[in-house]
Amino acid sequence: MNGEVLKNLINGAWVDSSGKEAVDVRNPATGELLAKTPLSTAKDVDAAVQAAQAAFPAWRNTPVAVRARHLFRLKALLDEHKDEIARICTTEHGKTLAESQSDIGRGIENVEHACGMPTMMMGQSLEDIATGIDCSTFRQPMGVFAAITPFNFPPMVPLWFLPYAVATGNTFVLKPSEQVPLSQRRIFELMEKAGFPKGVLNLVNGGRDVVEALCSHERVQGVSFVGSTKIARLVYETAGKHGKRVQSLGGAKNFLLVDETAALEQAVQNACDSAYGCAGQRCLAGSTVVAIGSVYEKMKELIVRNAKNIVVGDGLDAKTNLGPVITAAARERIIGMIGKGVAEGAELLVDGRGLKMDGKYQNGFWLGPSVFDKVKPEMTIAKEEIFGPVVNIMRADTLEDGIALMNSVPYANAGSLYTSSGKSVQKFKATAHPAMLGINIGVAAPMAMFPFGGSKQSFFGDVKAHGGDAVQFYTDRKVVISRYF
Repeated sequence: MNGEVLKNLINGAWVDSSGKEAVDVRNPATGELLAKTPLSTAKDVDAAVQAAQAAFPAWRNTPVAVRARHLFRLKALLDEHKDEIARICTTEHGKTLAESQSDIGRGIENVEHACGMPTMMMGQSLEDIATGIDCSTFRQPMGVFAAITPFNFPPMVPLWFLPYAVATGNTFVLKPSEQVPLSQRRIFELMEKAGFPKGVLNLVNGGRDVVEALCSHERVQGVSFVGSTKIARLVYETAGKHGKRVQSLGGAKNFLLVDETAALEQAVQNACDSAYGCAGQRCLAGSTVVAIGSVYEKMKELIVRNAKNIVVGDGLDAKTNLGPVITAAARERIIGMIGKGVAEGAELLVDGRGLKMDGKYQNGFWLGPSVFDKVKPEMTIAKEEIFGPVVNIMRADTLEDGIALMNSVPYANAGSLYTSSGKSVQKFKATAHPAMLGINIGVAAPMAMFPFGGSKQSFFGDVKAHGGDAVQFYTDRKVVISRYF
């Protein structure tokens, strides 16, 4: 596979990109070249959108139960090839094999949920709203939709969008992350086996030019995006300016609050799993752990012990707890953030910057776990997303003070409270800003039947991902008022 330039899937055929440039796809554990992602152009996007538009009328008129059967077949194929896809994910991303299996597993759950579209897409009716007059609503697909997805969950995130879009009768164009395109290539090969008609599903590899073309193409009805807040805002503004529906999921700065009634050892283990899982490269990763009241000293001791016991290594090794970060550039950016934390006065209790690996792993993108104490709200590391294996420890006298710390940052993706107090849970649910909350759960990730998305600077749009929100996003609801003479 080394050096292979990947192809796009347009109108049922794997074709070369018209772009002349490509970016390297490397195994983060070894630095080995796996493939090259072509930087496709607006011409490639137009070809994919035109194919999707041409396929739309027949697909839209395919009964919803028949559309769902394609997803039943796809789910069976994904289940059959789950371990294969997980290994591809670990090889291109670096996360542990267990994390990759969870990654594709959560994606499959969305395919499974979208199989219920014949029920989820139902409308409403009421007879005799006035004498002899009835009223009903029904949902209709709209046309071509697109998704632009990130590097951190290569199999899963595209499946937040694609199954719902096509089950509701739309056609689809995906731009996967240029850093991790291999698992999606394999999934699209399985989609071909599932029997989707040509043009219903299309894949265009690339970077910024593809994003801009999808956000501005007149035939694209809506765009879904997951990535940094800076780009999420840009996608929201650009696509919105061109009259499209947009759901744009941005960055995060997730707080985990631990009070005096929490089961402390379990809470800290869970919080560290949240912070260091996937090398901290997930929008639901715990970033700052806040000790409330007298729990501080013991909690700090347990976090440091946990961080020092983490096994760093190749994600394909079952003993590994923490894999590499995605690229050398990401590693240097995270190292820079750690340096900034030290310069601004935080105390670095565990320093992961000096980690070295031997043999075939010496060229990998390695960072060990880091732990900061004495973090102040005005520090950069307290306010900005690090997106790496770094934990901040902060203190609060009361739950209200801890919630105020959480609410002071511009992001509001997820947050968690570790407690045994029902009263505290009520206060937390009522006043915490994040739209996804966990109680004694470090990764507040909703299942496929619930909506996924944050608030404040973590989400731009009105309708969130998967769950019932997906049906709303991908359909137009019509109201019919009728009478007969």
